[in-house]
Amino acid sequence: MLGFIIRPPHQLLSLLLCPGLRIPRPSVLCAQPRPRAMAIFSSSWELPLVAVCQVTSTPDKQQNFKTCAELVREAARLGACLAFLPEAFDFVARDPAETLRLSEPLGGNLLGEYTQLARECGLWLSLGGFHERGQDWEQTQKIYNCHVLLDNKGSVVATYRKTHLCDVEIPGQGPMRESNSTIPGPSLESPVSTPAGKIGLAICYDMRFPELSLALAQAGAEILTYPSAFGSVTGPAHWEVLLRARAIETQCYVVAAAQCGRHHEKRASYGHSMVVDPWGTVVARCSEGPGLCLARIDLSYLRQLRQQLPVFQHRRPDLYGSLGHPRS
Repeated sequence: MLGFIIRPPHQLLSLLLCPGLRIPRPSVLCAQPRPRAMAIFSSSWELPLVAVCQVTSTPDKQQNFKTCAELVREAARLGACLAFLPEAFDFVARDPAETLRLSEPLGGNLLGEYTQLARECGLWLSLGGFHERGQDWEQTQKIYNCHVLLDNKGSVVATYRKTHLCDVEIPGQGPMRESNSTIPGPSLESPVSTPAGKIGLAICYDMRFPELSLALAQAGAEILTYPSAFGSVTGPAHWEVLLRARAIETQCYVVAAAQCGRHHEKRASYGHSMVVDPWGTVVARCSEGPGLCLARIDLSYLRQLRQQLPVFQHRRPDLYGSLGHPRS
């Protein structure tokens, strides 16, 4: 498996993606070796390449699109078949009123621009958290946090509306009341076949609920996606730990595109976008600031690991099948 840290496009060196390439020290992640019994000998050239984009969204939607489009075009130039954008890739507002004012329906101008971008670049796009005015907008005056998956022709192949809303109060990070402007989604989305593998869609706070990731894995997911805008307090404590745990327990790849840096005077995000393999190894990670990282998805390794460590065959739902219910 090959994982790289890539600098922002204006800092990129001309890279040739092949095993043994000598890249300046800050630009490559040296992943921990796999156990010898799980070594894979397939050529990395045969494996699909994915790009994970890290941005600092602001309330300026057009500038945000310009930044994201630059990263997507760079991902296409480097040979990625799928690019992942973080939660709130469209904008990060200063308050709920601004969030509602800037939101759009799926058929609006902004998604139209991303549809055209996917066609232009010829790659799939995971749009990790779009502020969507749904069909019930006129009645509710609230939106959905919607993960949109586009294919390389710009068609919407899946939408997942965030089911777990982040209503929390973390000392030092400020209160978060996502439900002030957002409606929770009604259901999970079945995993979707893509050139990189079968993808299960989730968003940010969903990663704290292993029931969701296990349900997606049982439905056939090989890659779990957690596009996020993690805070500066919970990020250092929980971000990597949760992502690696979700990868290990589901034996899936985990792809987490993240917001980073200061969005405006009221909010900042942790960053550290990454890809984790099914063994729990971080195989690619973004450096500080906007940019992208690349990783190859090795599904033969995933299948071999699941065969050697068949945890799903050993599960006992008769003992703990009701874990999703609230504590009494």
